[in-house]
Amino acid sequence: MPPPKKNTSGTGGRRPPGGPGRGARPAGQGGKAGTGTGTGTGAVRGRGFAPRGAASAGPAKPKPAFAKPGPPMPSRAKVARATPTAEHPANPHPARAAAKGSKEPQRIAKLLARAGVASRREIERMIDYGRIALHGEVLTTPATLLTSLQGVTVDGKPVDAPEPTRLFLFHKPAGFITAERDPKGRPTIYDRLPDGLPRVMPIGRLDMNTEGLLLLTTDGEFKRQMELPSTGVERSYRARAHGTVSQAQLEDLAMGVEIEGIRYGRIDANLERRTGTNQWIEMTLTEGKNREVRRVLEYLGVEVNRLIRTRYGVFELTDLPIGQVYEVPQHDLVAFRKTLKKA
Repeated sequence: MPPPKKNTSGTGGRRPPGGPGRGARPAGQGGKAGTGTGTGTGAVRGRGFAPRGAASAGPAKPKPAFAKPGPPMPSRAKVARATPTAEHPANPHPARAAAKGSKEPQRIAKLLARAGVASRREIERMIDYGRIALHGEVLTTPATLLTSLQGVTVDGKPVDAPEPTRLFLFHKPAGFITAERDPKGRPTIYDRLPDGLPRVMPIGRLDMNTEGLLLLTTDGEFKRQMELPSTGVERSYRARAHGTVSQAQLEDLAMGVEIEGIRYGRIDANLERRTGTNQWIEMTLTEGKNREVRRVLEYLGVEVNRLIRTRYGVFELTDLPIGQVYEVPQHDLVAFRKTLKKA
């Protein structure tokens, strides 16, 4: 998979560096910030949604926009296009095939995750707490096998049948934590997301002070698949770090590194450019351990003072305005899922 394109700017402000030569994000998102309406050929038309809550005090900011899928995106869009093969034949009726496969018994945690109730791990905790029942009987094990969610309740409420998986690209601002709620009262991404979205779960996490691309999905099972290192989904970042590090040091990271007893796998890193006392560094990894980029660069003797995630798998941030959301069209999502390794 090719590395993300380089930017040629990046100092100051909160918007990820962008400039001449940077690829455009999916067509139709080039309109005014907050409108969710495209202006070019193949534009994706959407509508603006008011934010759920004010992010901070101060002058009013443009409302985030949530663009619903529209016509197929042109080839420049940074999403997967799977070519049918003997291993992955084209399926003109994916919904019919999914319905047929749903007759096979599956663990209840997996079915509930598919329905967007929560992640599989969280559902297992909910079962431990006695919050999930089947035909009125509280379940005691996540190993329960079912062919559907008929008769299943969560906190006494029936669970709707799973709908098609949906995937959203969100340009997370710095200053928000990736959680639904915070005991310390800090702002979360759910305070910043626009109204009108379905219930979504973040794929992976970004630190409070990390900005950039955050994927959101309605499908807990898809979330798990995207997060597992075994699926090999790459994440790319641009880090601005204070201090000096050589290209040779960065290339050594391709062999992996152990820091304070924690083993970090292969990292492809390149020194992009220097700006004053800072250096811009591009890094691509597949594990995404907690604060991995910051800890690895600190180990090399530099301190990260700005971190931007630019890519997750084939999905790129490009010029998606900060705080806005874009929905990946179904045909592109289906094509991408065919390329994923089985978890």
